[in-house]
Order: sequence, then C-alpha cells, then structure tokens
Amino acid sequence: MPNDPGSLPTLDPLLATEAVSVVRGGRAVLDRVTFAVLPGERWVVLGPNGCGKTTLLKVLSLYLHPSSGHVSALGRQLGTFDVRTVRPRIAYSSASLSAELRPALTAEEVVMTARHGALEPWWHDYGPPDHERARECLARLAVGAFAASPFGALSSGEQQRVLLARALMNDPFVVLLDEPSARLDLGGREDLVRILDGFAAANPMLPTVTVTHHVDEIAPSTTHCMMLRDGAVLATGRVGDVLDSARLSECFGTALTVERRDNGRFSAWSR
Repeated sequence: MPNDPGSLPTLDPLLATEAVSVVRGGRAVLDRVTFAVLPGERWVVLGPNGCGKTTLLKVLSLYLHPSSGHVSALGRQLGTFDVRTVRPRIAYSSASLSAELRPALTAEEVVMTARHGALEPWWHDYGPPDHERARECLARLAVGAFAASPFGALSSGEQQRVLLARALMNDPFVVLLDEPSARLDLGGREDLVRILDGFAAANPMLPTVTVTHHVDEIAPSTTHCMMLRDGAVLATGRVGDVLDSARLSECFGTALTVERRDNGRFSAWSR
C-alpha cells in the first residue's frame, strides 16, 4: 500500500516557489504558481501537454529564473546566493537525457559525469574518488554489475536505473524527473514504476518531483499531487485527497473517471 503522507515529519521546504510566473511572448507559461517540496515527499505533477510542467521543473532546478515571484532553495531566496553552489545538488533528469548520452559511454561514465553536469568525461578531470562514488551509486540502484557496460547496450529498465544512479552522484537534496517514461514501452514503464518505488524505499527522506500526464505511471509510493492547467495550479495536496475524477476531468478538459486500485496504482478512462 502507498505510504501515508501524514506520517511524515513537519519540516522546512527544501525547494519552494511563491506566486511564480514565467511569461513568454506575452503569455503566462506559469501563472502565479506556489509550491513547496519537503523532505520525504514524493510529488507527481499532472497536466496536459503545454500546461507548464517542464517549465516548473526548470524553475525548481534553478536553470530558469521566473518573470515574477520568488524561488527559494534550502531556505534561501533566489538572488541571495550563488546558484552554482546549489544547482549541482538538485538532481534533474528527463527522458531526453538518455538520447543525449553517447551510447558507447559506460554506465560508470554516465554517472560520473554528473559531478560537473557534463555529458562527456573528457570535458573535466576525474579522480579515483569520482570513479568510486559512481560505482557506489550504481550499486545502490542494483546495476553495479554494469559499471563497465556501454550505456546503449543496456535495457530500458537498466538505463533508467543508471540515470537514477546519476542523479545520486552529487548527494542531492531533491530529485526532479521530467516524464521519465516518455521513451519507454509498456514493460519499461512498469519497470520504472517499480524502480521509483524501490528508490523511495531506499531513500525515504530524499524528495522527488515527477512530471507526467499519465495517471497509470504514478508509483504507489507517491505522497502528493499537483495538477496544472494553462500554467496555473488547479489542485495540490496529498495524492489521495486531490486525484479524483472531477479534478482530473477539469485538468485535462474531458470527462474522465479515475480509480485507485488496492495496490496503490491509479487508472483513468474516458466516460
């Protein structure tokens, strides 16, 4: 059964936005979004294509400054600290990352290059501690045996484990996942759900924010849900309280029925 969010301790937010807007071409891609991520929370951000999900993750990763509003990381407001000291500890991974990585890179190199946010090992110098840390991260995701294997030769599930291991390289305080299942088939998607649950169990206080537009990709370990529509927050809160048929229908602009099964997984279909 899914974790009970009510059992999590009350702590200060690690990442937060307050009335954040991002305006492009006169249109608000994000419209006054207020959001906070606390230790131990595992968020899913739901919404149709173009609703601002990826833009929100870019703001949270400190790679995109908002047009208005405030962003804070580790209790410090953006603009009062050097983002270069904080950004490496915000692990950001997307489905497109696997396509950007050279297939001949070993799994160890894929993980190790996260030390400097690089895609190739020759861009920076790495020492024995970096190699050791990369192998340690791979072992934590149960893919240590593939350290010397070419990334392109791994299965989709193995690649997802390597990418999550890469996210751990810099001892992050939060993990942001942008549609991690976008390039996966049905089997790969189901593997990913199991991987995310295992990741949550192994790192209980490390929060995650996962963006998707498919409720059947929500892992049972998910604790909280935010719904975005047209750049604005439609609903936010504990996943069991927020994710219902009425809100999901409003979010996607079509009549939908959502059901939560006994195993904690969600299903949705058109009425």
